[in-house]
Amino acid sequence: MDAIKFVQEQLSNKPKLPTFRPGDNVVVNYKIVEGAKERIQAFRGDVLQIKGTGSTKTFTVRKISNGVGVERIFPLNSPAIVDIKILKRGKVRRAKLYYLRDLIGKKARIKERKLVKN
Repeated sequence: MDAIKFVQEQLSNKPKLPTFRPGDNVVVNYKIVEGAKERIQAFRGDVLQIKGTGSTKTFTVRKISNGVGVERIFPLNSPAIVDIKILKRGKVRRAKLYYLRDLIGKKARIKERKLVKN
């Protein structure tokens, strides 16, 4: 095992976050520090991509705010992330959903994935 990977695994605290995929609609609650105050803010949107491995893993969430697309990149192992809630599972056929940046209105919707119970 590589020494750098070993040290990163030992130092990282593994948060209990749900497993999600690109296309899922999620709410990310994260801490914001304003001076001496600290508050929790929610960011709701669709997961565009998941990138990286191990402690450097990040994911991008996109939402539409007042008609303008807003994207935010979150480090998965960040202590600022309080929790992640999955609202809908998306049915997509690619890992990076960059094509959603060019779509507006109903075209930008993602179909919901039906979970099959056996």
